[in-house]
Amino acid sequence: MVKFCDKEDSLRDLFNIEKPVIGMIHLHPLPGAPGYKGDGMERIIELAVEEAKILERGGVDGLQVENMWDLPYHKPENIGVETVASMAVAACKVRDAVSIPIGINCHINGVIQSLAIAVAVEAKWIRAFEWTNAYIANPGYVEGAAPKALRYRSFLKSDHIKIMADVHVKHGSHFLISDRAITEQAHDVEFFGADALIITGSSTGTSPGVEELKEIKKKVSIPVIIGSGLKVENVAQFFKYTDGAIVGSYFKRDGVWWNPVDEERVRKLMGKVKEIRKGL
Repeated sequence: MVKFCDKEDSLRDLFNIEKPVIGMIHLHPLPGAPGYKGDGMERIIELAVEEAKILERGGVDGLQVENMWDLPYHKPENIGVETVASMAVAACKVRDAVSIPIGINCHINGVIQSLAIAVAVEAKWIRAFEWTNAYIANPGYVEGAAPKALRYRSFLKSDHIKIMADVHVKHGSHFLISDRAITEQAHDVEFFGADALIITGSSTGTSPGVEELKEIKKKVSIPVIIGSGLKVENVAQFFKYTDGAIVGSYFKRDGVWWNPVDEERVRKLMGKVKEIRKGL
C-alpha cells in the first residue's frame, strides 16, 4: 500500500508516552454563536484555562481545544472568521497555561480553520470528523476534507501538524457509503494521509464496539484512538486494542459534557491508565 510516510509512531512523536489520553477543553459559546451573550472573551478564556489546569493536574497527556458550545454547528464552508479568531485567542491562553501539548477541533469538520488556528497558536494536531468520503451531519451534507486540507497544510508549511481523523464519526448518518465496510473506510483514512485514526460510538459519551475496534486495528498501520465512551469501567478492555484516547464526557461532573471538569474523575481514570501502562 502507498503511504505518505511511516506514521506508526505519530502518537509517540507527540506525547512520548504509550497510550496517551487527551482531555477536551469545551469552549463556551464564542462570538457569532447563538449562545454567545456579548460579554466578551475574558470569562470564556478564564473557564478554559481553569479546566486545562485541572486536566493537566489530573494526569492527562494533552488537551484538545474545541468550540463545543457553538451549537447549532455550521458546515465547514460557513464557519466565520470570528470563530477562527476567538478560538485562536482562547487556545493560545490555554497553551500558555499548561506544559502539555494542545490540539484543535473546529466544529463541524472545520479542518481548514483548525489548521489555520493550529499554525497561529503552535498546536500539535487537529481533529477531522470527515477526512475521506462523506456523511450527513446535523447541518447537512459534509464531505471529506483531505484533498483541500493536505494542500492547505502544505501551503502553510505546517506538515508537522498531525491529522487525527475519524472513521464513521458520531452524530451523523453514513448511509451514503453504507455499501462499504467500516474497515474499508478506515483504510481510506490512512491512505489519504491521516496520522492517526479515531473511532467513536454513535453519540457523545457512547463507546464504539470492541469487535469493530479490533477489526479496524487489523486493517490499518497508523495508531487507532478511541474518541468517545472511555470510562474507568471499560478502559482495561479498550486499552488492549487502542493506542490512545480522547476523553470529554467522563471527565465532567456526573459524566455530562456540559458540566464542569471533575478533578476526582480525571484522577480516577488516569490512575487506571497508568496502571495499564505499567503492564506494557
